[in-house]
Amino acid sequence: MNPSHTTHLNPQLGPRMAFSTGLRLLRYYQLSRPFAPTRLQTLRPGASELRFLSFSRSRSIRPVKSRRREVTAPAAAAAADGGNGSVVVKDGSGGNDGGRVVPTELHKEATEAYMSYAMSVLLGRALPDVRDGLKPVHRRILFAMHELGLSSRKPYKKCARVVGEVLGKFHPHGDTAVYDSLVRMAQDFSLRSPLIRGHGNFGSIDADPPAAMRYTECRLEALTEAMLLADLDQDTVNFVPNFDNSQKEPSLLPARIPNLLLNGSSGIAVGMATNIPPHNLGELVDALSVLIHNPEATLQELLEYMPGPDFPTGGLIMGTAGILEAYRTGRGRVVVRGKTDIELLDSKTKRSAIIIKEVPYQTNKASLVEKIAELVENKSLEGISDIRDESDRSGMRIVIELKRGSDPSIVLNNLYRLTALQSGFSCNMVGILNGKPQLMGLKELLQASILGFQMQCGGKTCKGIIVGLDNLDGVIDVIRKASSNASASASLRKEFNLSEKQAEAILDINLRRLTLLERNKFVAESKSLMEQISKLRDLLSSKKQILQLIEHEAIEVKNKFPTPRRSFLEDTDSGQLEEIDVIPNEEMLLAISEKGYAKRMKPNTFNLQHRGTIGKSVGKLRVNDTMSDFLVCHAHDHVLYFSDKGIVYSARAYKIPECSRAAAGTPLVQILSLSEGERITSVIPVSEFSEDQYLLMLTAKGYIKKVSLNFFPSIRSTGIIAIQLVPGDELKWVRLCSNDDLVAMASQNGMVILSFCDIIRALGRNTRGSIAMRLKEGDKMACVDIIPAIMWKSERGSEVGQGRGKRMKGPWLLFVSESGFGKRVPLSSFRMSPLNRVGLIGYKFSSEDRLAAVFAVGFTLADDGESDEEVVLVSQSGTVNRIKVRDVSIQSRYARGVILMRLEHTGKIQSASLISATESEAEEDETVPAVLDAAVV
Repeated sequence: MNPSHTTHLNPQLGPRMAFSTGLRLLRYYQLSRPFAPTRLQTLRPGASELRFLSFSRSRSIRPVKSRRREVTAPAAAAAADGGNGSVVVKDGSGGNDGGRVVPTELHKEATEAYMSYAMSVLLGRALPDVRDGLKPVHRRILFAMHELGLSSRKPYKKCARVVGEVLGKFHPHGDTAVYDSLVRMAQDFSLRSPLIRGHGNFGSIDADPPAAMRYTECRLEALTEAMLLADLDQDTVNFVPNFDNSQKEPSLLPARIPNLLLNGSSGIAVGMATNIPPHNLGELVDALSVLIHNPEATLQELLEYMPGPDFPTGGLIMGTAGILEAYRTGRGRVVVRGKTDIELLDSKTKRSAIIIKEVPYQTNKASLVEKIAELVENKSLEGISDIRDESDRSGMRIVIELKRGSDPSIVLNNLYRLTALQSGFSCNMVGILNGKPQLMGLKELLQASILGFQMQCGGKTCKGIIVGLDNLDGVIDVIRKASSNASASASLRKEFNLSEKQAEAILDINLRRLTLLERNKFVAESKSLMEQISKLRDLLSSKKQILQLIEHEAIEVKNKFPTPRRSFLEDTDSGQLEEIDVIPNEEMLLAISEKGYAKRMKPNTFNLQHRGTIGKSVGKLRVNDTMSDFLVCHAHDHVLYFSDKGIVYSARAYKIPECSRAAAGTPLVQILSLSEGERITSVIPVSEFSEDQYLLMLTAKGYIKKVSLNFFPSIRSTGIIAIQLVPGDELKWVRLCSNDDLVAMASQNGMVILSFCDIIRALGRNTRGSIAMRLKEGDKMACVDIIPAIMWKSERGSEVGQGRGKRMKGPWLLFVSESGFGKRVPLSSFRMSPLNRVGLIGYKFSSEDRLAAVFAVGFTLADDGESDEEVVLVSQSGTVNRIKVRDVSIQSRYARGVILMRLEHTGKIQSASLISATESEAEEDETVPAVLDAAVV
């Protein structure tokens, strides 16, 4: 090839090839003459014009010679005026000497070529036709099977035979594309009403590939014959030449049912896509009947008969908002959830399992099981002990065994949120109508697919019959003059404007039978034919009768192939549920051990007992482990976990698995991202993060700090800094407070400081705080408690009586020692003091006893003016004792107190919590605790 000459292009290639051909010539020219500064012009002669693709390497212009004509200097100059990247078009209407060059922008030429390619993909491959709901490949497969005689009553034939027929006659593409399309039309989990009956391995819902086409067999479904192929032989649709003009294929199939809505469709084209959900056959026919009788029917009226999609894999459709939007505008999102059951595996341990029976449409079952296993392994999904797939020929069954104490509703909701067990089907109802892709709603699709197309098909069938019967004498005359059957057929087509099949039908039926019939039989048949002509003419002249015929045929198909609905609709606003939405906000008990084991129990686990009893065990503890915290909260509360390193973590209260009193609990490291050696020292339940609420923090070395609660609503999984600690210090106590409250701090030796919370300045998270109390040598901080403003501001005087009938009125400070002793001291016995002081004596201890906890009590009172609260004591061995505060004696600051809990074999008091009882005491002194008034120590 001479690079100075242009290449003659095939004019049949069209504008799509202009850009790519020009680039190939450009690369060739650059390689041939890399150093010559030239302008390359590529000639592409068309039917009425010549186009040049120019590329400027420099300002010098050098004409390029052509085999057909010389490119003159003026033409090159005109091309140069177009600038770099321009396409110049030379009009050849004036002859070789009188042509002119028209500059054209390169991006415009590329746009036209790309749009031509895009429309070819849209119309010929990716989008279905609205009228029969099929893409070209599906239509050609069904027509080829029809031509091969593979009806539902005939034996199966190899799929390779069908694929070869389609490739050789109608679809000049790869065999894999044809076989994959055939396989999908035979899968009952892909199509709501399969169009092909398969025999052999046609894949599975686990995305297992089908067997090779030389092994599998197929034939048409009876529904396909009745719905798409019933009237094909009566020339009801137009036939067009195939790719090599050797055969004729139908441009459409005569659909009696809106197949596009029945089986749906999906496809990705160039700059456009479609995704139409499948529907139930009976509901579709009912909606069609409504639209036939009332063309002005509203969408709500249609939804009464066809409420939503019906997916082949079943499932639950969550809500109708997405359905309404999709049916109204053509776009919408339908949330589909798999169908599940809960089965009890062991009645003693109350272990249960989640059984998945159905999955959402287009969900890979095997991938779903793998995803669940991966989430369990990564600890993103908790409460699952085992998962296995027990699906067989009888149906789907995925068993998810849960751990003991796991709530099935929580695990199931997490499966919906984190896996494809709940997924959304995005509707994008685009189809080809009148040769153009259009986005349509439900009503527009019904009208386009049936009410226009079926009337056209029915009319064409009747016209073919009437032509032959109305012109019987003329037909006989034409045939008599013909020299052969072929010429007779051609003459009939020319004379009466008939198709080839209509002419053959007249030759085969009418004329051959005339020679055999006797006169009386001919007269009877003529009368019958005249009656048929009259009926057909009446049908053609009445749109109402045609619509009645369409409805009758559709109802006939519906009655012959009934199918119940598989996907059920759930009346809910949204299919997306948060985990907290399925958890009742019930009261619960949280127990946390010193080594970081936590468990959640029901509030009536520990019944009320009398003062001085041994108590009931809180459950098994690990070796050398002791109880640390014991508190009452609600399931929806945010539980803030403060560690000894000054880091705070957050988790909902229900995150801790519920278990029995005897269980050891769950390690907090499975719930929180704790670092090595980090311990949780304080736990605070928070129902809401108010602006006027603060967290009061106290360290082991006596540093105190107040931080606004607004700093802690959003805590990352790895935790955030709550307080800055000095070397060797630990964060020990955290309490909720407001500026109007009082704070009571006590040391292990019984020294007490009572002060206002508002004198403590609010600081940021990453600060240390100030000194809270001046401790003597050997003394340490023991506890801190908050006295609500409503308690200390109430005008309750205190008086000390000398007899049993006189009592000191509240509020009081309840002291609990490590040896199980306790007492109540009136709040009025202590004066206010600033921070960084020694404090006042609150409890006079012996040498071997120390203070374990202090509480402000008297916040809730009974009718007699006594405290209505209860205190829960937990020993180091895990024994729990719950007693009434009113049973604890009121004594002076220097008194030793009374025995609250006997600790002969249970060690010292490890922790204590205060509960406000709201229910009246039962006959056997058993009540249920309610609101937490003070946090755990």
